[in-house]
This record gives sequence, C-alpha cells and structure tokens, in this order.
Amino acid sequence: MEYARELLQEIGLEPERLEMFHIGASDAPLWAKAVTEMTERARLLGPNQLKKEKNTMQNVKCKVQSAK
Repeated sequence: MEYARELLQEIGLEPERLEMFHIGASDAPLWAKAVTEMTERARLLGPNQLKKEKNTMQNVKCKVQSAK
C-alpha cells in the first residue's frame, strides 16, 4: 500500500487519494462511513491534476518509467 502511494506521488497525484479499508460484509454503517470519508477527501483535494495535462496517459507512462 505504501509503495502504491509513493508511485502516486511520483506521477503527480496526492497519495491521500488512496486508502484501504477492511470492512466486513455485514458492517454497512462502517462501509458508509468510509465512503463518506473518501468522498469528502476527494472534494477537499480537488480535481485530478493529471486530467489538466495534455496527453495524460503518455505523461503518466513517462513518469512511471522514470520512477523505476
């Protein structure tokens, strides 16, 4: 998980956009809380910065290759 967050940061995305939750199938209130938390976090972080760049997929591929 930490490695994935590092990769996000290297390509220009906030690592806070990624989080893993361990929620049981019978725990709907906890699932709803996690969804609300991540939705609010996404709103606070704002739009994905990569969408503003031209040729986004090519830019991401170049950034990933240079991060290796």
